[in-house]
Amino acid sequence: MTPSPNKRLSPDARPRCSLRLGRKLRRFLLPLIILGSGLGAAISGEPALLAYLRPVPKVAPAQPAPPVAPVTPAAPSPRPSAAASDEELHPARRAIERNPIYDESSPEFLRLQRMDEATRHMKRDAVGFPDWMASLRSGAIAPRAGLSATDNMKILDLDVIMKNTKEMPYVRFPHQAHTLWLDCSNCHPTPFLPKTGANPVSMSSIFSGNYCGMCHDRVAFITFFACNRCHSVPQDAASQKP
Repeated sequence: MTPSPNKRLSPDARPRCSLRLGRKLRRFLLPLIILGSGLGAAISGEPALLAYLRPVPKVAPAQPAPPVAPVTPAAPSPRPSAAASDEELHPARRAIERNPIYDESSPEFLRLQRMDEATRHMKRDAVGFPDWMASLRSGAIAPRAGLSATDNMKILDLDVIMKNTKEMPYVRFPHQAHTLWLDCSNCHPTPFLPKTGANPVSMSSIFSGNYCGMCHDRVAFITFFACNRCHSVPQDAASQKP
């Protein structure tokens, strides 16, 4: 029985009251002791956690840095064709100039070498693009056969006549012009199987980047503005009869 606050506890009731009070204090203090010991062990080896328990000195806020004027990159060198009027350019060249293939908003754009700058010493074809074969024959470019100066090109002097051209002249494929700077493995067995009739080459496949289109219309001359450079063999009179 709990004694009244106005009455003094008897000697027999004092031990029982102290026992109850001690139990309540243990229930309250024991979790705090366990939590404190565990936290101390956890952060004893972690300076980052100990930093939260240290007093932080008051530091005056840093003054904002003065604004830095933006650096404007130097403009790329003008292309040689820029001086010519739009009417003086070939339709193929105008199409390229009006539809640039580079992302000029990229910061890396200024690091790229312009095509006209890289090929300024080369001869040009009728369209205005580099004439690789004319430059090769004139000595303006001299591709090496390999990493070693002693390597030699395997030149093959063989023309392949393709007759599946409908009403167009036949196509002459000159191996010599290609093997002057390309190894056989560049074309065989991919994209061309070295077997007659095994390669269904068509203009649509070339325009799609297959077969001849893997180089032409990209690096080599533009095919749809230079039909006569491939269709160079006239059909005989018998094949032209209905």
